[in-house]
Amino acid sequence: MTLVEEALTQTTDTKACEIGPGAAEATAKMFRELFPEAGKAVVIDDPRTRAVAGERVMELLGKAGLDVSEHVVNPDGSDFHATYAKVEEVREAIAAVAGAVPVAVGSGTLNDLTKRASDELGRRYMVVGTAASMDGYTAANAAITKDGMKQTMSCKAPLGCIVDSAVAAVAPKDMTASGYADLIAKIPAGADWMLADAIGSEAIHPLAWKLVQGPLRDTLSNPVGCASGDEREVRKLCEGLVMSGFAMQAMDSSRPASGTEHQISHYWDMEDLSVGGHPVSHGFKVGIGTLASTAALEFMLEHDLSKMDVEEKVAAWCPSFEDVKATFPSVFPGRPAHVRRAELEYAKKFPTKDALRRELSAIRDSWGELSAKIRGQLMPFAEVKECLKKVGAPTEPEEIGVTRARFRETFVGVPYMRARYFGADLAQRVGLMPALIDRLFGVGGIWEVK
Repeated sequence: MTLVEEALTQTTDTKACEIGPGAAEATAKMFRELFPEAGKAVVIDDPRTRAVAGERVMELLGKAGLDVSEHVVNPDGSDFHATYAKVEEVREAIAAVAGAVPVAVGSGTLNDLTKRASDELGRRYMVVGTAASMDGYTAANAAITKDGMKQTMSCKAPLGCIVDSAVAAVAPKDMTASGYADLIAKIPAGADWMLADAIGSEAIHPLAWKLVQGPLRDTLSNPVGCASGDEREVRKLCEGLVMSGFAMQAMDSSRPASGTEHQISHYWDMEDLSVGGHPVSHGFKVGIGTLASTAALEFMLEHDLSKMDVEEKVAAWCPSFEDVKATFPSVFPGRPAHVRRAELEYAKKFPTKDALRRELSAIRDSWGELSAKIRGQLMPFAEVKECLKKVGAPTEPEEIGVTRARFRETFVGVPYMRARYFGADLAQRVGLMPALIDRLFGVGGIWEVK
């Protein structure tokens, strides 16, 4: 049994998957197997994905005897984002064809728009992926901007997923680099999960861990090949990204694929981070976050927490959530949306002193074994940076329009932005956050703020 086949035995939503060169040719066959009673299909694409795969997909579905219609998003070829207005547009286009099964042809944005629109209509859909650009193909959620905020909206993953690696191999290089950066993030995300497991916050799910971490090092081993469009390497990247989505389905959580680095990205999502009027890709934001998360975890490993004075740390802890809440306007200056989110999220994980005592005792008592596991999990900072460079992804915050002062502000605020436990929380709870901030952004730091 292949890893894909094993994953499909545990996924909640996706029941068929095909990845490989020419995989798009299997679209009609998969459609008929998954939707045997359907007589209509509506293809959702854009001018670029229509040219590389959409026209062929429509031809294949038509030859299979289906009544095929199409909705082209932004037919003028202009850039568009995954906004809720676009979800409504796609939803109306799907609803206009009674009984039609939606087929998304594209990558992150088109898939998310179709995923959410289909879910709101109570219809299942399938996707034909055209780039190795992110891990959301098979995730049971969609990243949609609504009310000025990037939101992760729950919705069913595709019933069927096809990724044509020959098409993905000739996709724009920055899309492949973005997908690679999204996948390398799973390394420090795994270390964050180890910490959460150690304190009893979120236990490691064996299959989800295997799906993501099992093939990860091999998948990431040839960034130059990915950058050059080597079909075999891009196929491995596609598989790794799809596996990440399957792991999230198996666990019904984004925990297997998301750590501190993704929270940094989400923070910038709320600020509509862009360069030259163009939004920065998810993977590029995550890649910069991965460097920060890796550096932070390496910093924590320099400290022998097995000798930690737990009672001293507990005594120094802020006495109440209300006291922490009072600091949010200064932590997030001029960002009321961030303050509101922090008030909601951090309240869920703010520990009482008794809870903190239990957490820190667990860390202290397991640190010898735990720190060794984290060392084995991490890829050294310098190696992560070199891999990102080789694949063509940004390695400095300025490359994605983030000043070092803004990066510092982001890192300080990240622990408050989600209820999930991360490595940054450990630094904060053992009183090492000021020293960590200094290591990253102080005089002589990695990203010295001048």
